[in-house]
Amino acid sequence: MTIAKHLPDASTVRSVRQRLDRPLVLVGMMGVGKSTVGRKLAAALGMAFTDADDEIVAAANMPIRDIFDSFGEAYFRDGERRVIARLMEDAGSGSVIATGGGAFVTEETRAIILENAVAIWLNAETDTLVERVSRNDKRPLLEGGDTRELVATMQAAREPSYAQAHIHVASDTGPHHVAVRRIVEALDRWLP
Repeated sequence: MTIAKHLPDASTVRSVRQRLDRPLVLVGMMGVGKSTVGRKLAAALGMAFTDADDEIVAAANMPIRDIFDSFGEAYFRDGERRVIARLMEDAGSGSVIATGGGAFVTEETRAIILENAVAIWLNAETDTLVERVSRNDKRPLLEGGDTRELVATMQAAREPSYAQAHIHVASDTGPHHVAVRRIVEALDRWLP
């Protein structure tokens, strides 16, 4: 079954695509599905997809965990901001960009995204996030503690930043195409 069967009608998708004049940037907690939903959203809208974390790894020539360990979070966030700014500039309106969970929390990065893109906050319940991030041991900010407690604390601290996004969409435990449909419908309502 293709994702197209689960989207709004073709004329709505076409209208959204024609009205987009900047990239779409997905923000939200780690494990919410930004990369997976982003790929499917890009395919549905006929746009390119880029994962900012992959671009950071390529630019630094080392895994994110190693960047954190060797240089610290502040260094990582500075590089992340520069990479996201470059991706938005290079992509124009034809791209969906998935960001790392902390990108939109950094004030300067958030300001750049809000000015140059449509920021879409994917949100999920804490239990859903814990279940998803528990499958991945490459999350440096979740080391050294109870995963549920760390995720809940981080989620509460980051929500005020995420809430500044232009569009808010739930990304629950259901199929990813549901989140894609919600994003397209929200874009249709939000875009002029």
